[in-house]
Amino acid sequence: MLSFFALIPTLRAHIAEYDEYWKARELEAIENLNKAYHPNPEEVVRHYNDHFVNTMLEYNNTRRVLKGKKNGPCEITNPVDSCWRCDPNWVKNRKRLADCAPGFARGTTGGKDGKFYVVTDPSDDNANPKPGTLRHAVTQLRPLWITFKKSMIIKLKQELIVTSDKTIDARGANVHICYGAGITVQFARNVIIHGLHIHHIKPATGGIIRDAENHIGLRTASDGDAISLFGATNIWLDHLSLYDSSDGLIDVIQGSTAITISNCHFTDHNEVLLFGASDTYVADEKMQITVALNRFGKGLVDRMPRCRLGFFHVVNNDYTHWFMYAIGGSSQPTIISQGNRYIASSIYVTKQVTSRGYLSAEQWKIWNWVSQGDHFMNGAYFITSGDPNASKLFGAEKMMPFQPGRLVPRLTRYAGTLHCRIGRPC
Repeated sequence: MLSFFALIPTLRAHIAEYDEYWKARELEAIENLNKAYHPNPEEVVRHYNDHFVNTMLEYNNTRRVLKGKKNGPCEITNPVDSCWRCDPNWVKNRKRLADCAPGFARGTTGGKDGKFYVVTDPSDDNANPKPGTLRHAVTQLRPLWITFKKSMIIKLKQELIVTSDKTIDARGANVHICYGAGITVQFARNVIIHGLHIHHIKPATGGIIRDAENHIGLRTASDGDAISLFGATNIWLDHLSLYDSSDGLIDVIQGSTAITISNCHFTDHNEVLLFGASDTYVADEKMQITVALNRFGKGLVDRMPRCRLGFFHVVNNDYTHWFMYAIGGSSQPTIISQGNRYIASSIYVTKQVTSRGYLSAEQWKIWNWVSQGDHFMNGAYFITSGDPNASKLFGAEKMMPFQPGRLVPRLTRYAGTLHCRIGRPC
């Protein structure tokens, strides 16, 4: 009998020369996929919801005690930020962030076990990056916690290939990745990207690119994604502001899993989030992604996300704009929508939140698409499917003692990049 992975084709996205280095990286990525896959994803959903309730109850009690004190309490609006944002010594305690990843990326620590690397130079050399540049930092083959000495604009000449065990932490600086290529995490694991503005990303021509400190390889043209996760596991993307890329804002494809996208702000783009690029790539049956506490703002068209094959927890997000649809899918993905706010436009044909393309109801009626505690405005509606009792699998009774969708404007109030000052809470 063929093994699961015997059915997986070898795909060489943008790798023109698939040498022994990349073959080894691919084998390692397949091993990481097996390790990161959670056989009981419902437990991850329950953990997120239970953690949410406990954290917010604790916060509300603390807030009552602090109310009326000089300068008032630090305002924490969701359980992810409660882990670190109120610490005025966040600069000294930057690595506390590594204990905060929610959802399927829980346990992702990035560069926690490594030294600090301070980016001082915004220039970029795709083949021989200078010390002090972002490309030099992310290609080192050791854990690193990467920070920025000052605010800067980085125009990447070619896609930025990030190696395993890295944190890119832009707190305290105003850092823009723009007007050039985007960020790629390919066959790598355990990466945190926090606090960047990423916008106006363009396709790059390809060529000789440094992808590790001990390897340089030939790559084909990139697509123009802001962030591309390819065979990547244990990735946490948090407090990013993304808009206007040539292709997708975030693509998660080809055997990626244990991913969380949280506290991000998306605007001005057509195809926002793509989870799975092929209806027949069976490794994506192990794709598991949490989309939490994000704000989907003005000028968005569709794919928030567009899902294939895997398991997707879409929770406590604010959908204020979509032109075609918000959540779509094919190839029988499981989509659990909990506590989101969906505001439809005034155009009748876009009232529906969901899209299953041109498939008939007979084809998708067995897919488990669940809506729990969502708040619908201006005629928005979500077409559910699958087992009518499927919602009982996901701990709805433990989720929250109130209608969570109505709280989303507060929960996502600080979505996107933060303005962090030294000596003060973010």
